[in-house]
Amino acid sequence: MDTEIIKIILALLVLINPSGALILFLHFTSDYDLVSKRKVAQIACLTVFITIAFFVLFGQSILNGLGISLGSFRVAGGVLLFLIALSMMSDGKNPVKPKGDEVAQEVSHSLGIAVVPLAIPMMIGPGGISTVIIYSAQMQTMMDKMTIIVAGLCISLFCYLSLMAAERISRLLGDTGLSVINRIMGIILAALSIEIIVSGLRAIFPMLA
Repeated sequence: MDTEIIKIILALLVLINPSGALILFLHFTSDYDLVSKRKVAQIACLTVFITIAFFVLFGQSILNGLGISLGSFRVAGGVLLFLIALSMMSDGKNPVKPKGDEVAQEVSHSLGIAVVPLAIPMMIGPGGISTVIIYSAQMQTMMDKMTIIVAGLCISLFCYLSLMAAERISRLLGDTGLSVINRIMGIILAALSIEIIVSGLRAIFPMLA
């Protein structure tokens, strides 16, 4: 179980990589004062935590209600994560997340941007939600599920600190540095996605085990 928890934290850290949201955050808050920037970051990261906690507690029930097996969801989620990983290792154009410029044209400057699109889907999108449901469904006890929620809280705090340091991180790393980080995260995510796909195929076709 300890290994599984490490996998969960690692997967969420990659998927909820705040570096992808740094440019969008800087764009939306360019004319905000420090207090407003802090409030936007707080709301965004709280939304990330609430989303993780919700799908940890109710994700399996949603799948059961829709008649979707965990094995099928693992394969679908793994393929989705692999596509995200490929985009991170190439030009960074995520097929399941909107481009910052496109979203910026549609959303006005308000605290609402902290929820959509900054938190959802830029920080926690279909890939992150799928991962939360997949791993939480494997947990046998409520204590195990609470471990995932605590991990989600830690990751949300990490995202908040990253957003508040967005300007310094952007100046320090530059476009090249952020690109390198995304590619490294993409390689890690690709490996995790293959593990999820294999486990899903074993669940659907037991003879593969």
